[in-house]
Amino acid sequence: MSTSQRTIRVLLVEDDDFTRNVVREMLVASGIEVEHVASVAQAIESLDGFDPHVVVTDLDLGHGPDGADLLTKIAEERPWIGMVIMTAHASPELAINDVSRIPEHAGYIVKSELHTIQNLITLIEESIIMPGNFKGSEVASDEKITITSTQAEILRMIADGLSNASIAETRGISLRAAEALVQRTFAALGVSGDPSINPRVVAVRMWQQGKVVVK
Repeated sequence: MSTSQRTIRVLLVEDDDFTRNVVREMLVASGIEVEHVASVAQAIESLDGFDPHVVVTDLDLGHGPDGADLLTKIAEERPWIGMVIMTAHASPELAINDVSRIPEHAGYIVKSELHTIQNLITLIEESIIMPGNFKGSEVASDEKITITSTQAEILRMIADGLSNASIAETRGISLRAAEALVQRTFAALGVSGDPSINPRVVAVRMWQQGKVVVK
């Protein structure tokens, strides 16, 4: 039986209430059965009872296990379940530290590029019939800025509210070295040298809007 002839069951894992409810409503309106949860722990509890065909998950799920942890567990224990990552970031390196934890056959879609729910539905269907290839960073468009993996790590720390001193402590480097890394990250993003702006605020906004990719 093809996916068009049966009701697809999707387990949606998203910690942002608004995003989770909007996506759920659109999927349900398209004839897809959806169970929606906000954490990895809740998702694992739902696997047995709901028995999804596909899991659609964000990568950054707040404190605790992330989307990659969930997909790794599913790949090991339930490899027949399709996997789709739905994230705000054009490059997964901006959401999690170790991209190698993401199963290769997971699909990937950026929330800002989700212009129509059909894009997500197509990826869901393909994850059942013909699992896609997860490819980390995609080629940057003219509207996106490319940074290195080290700069991506610094940007994540800035987004988490870490000061230069905290970044130095976390990375085990001197404060001067941390300051230099932060300034190089700002320069790569094009937000340094303008005294009229707060580069931390602008950098985090670019990160949140999916305008940054990692080479």
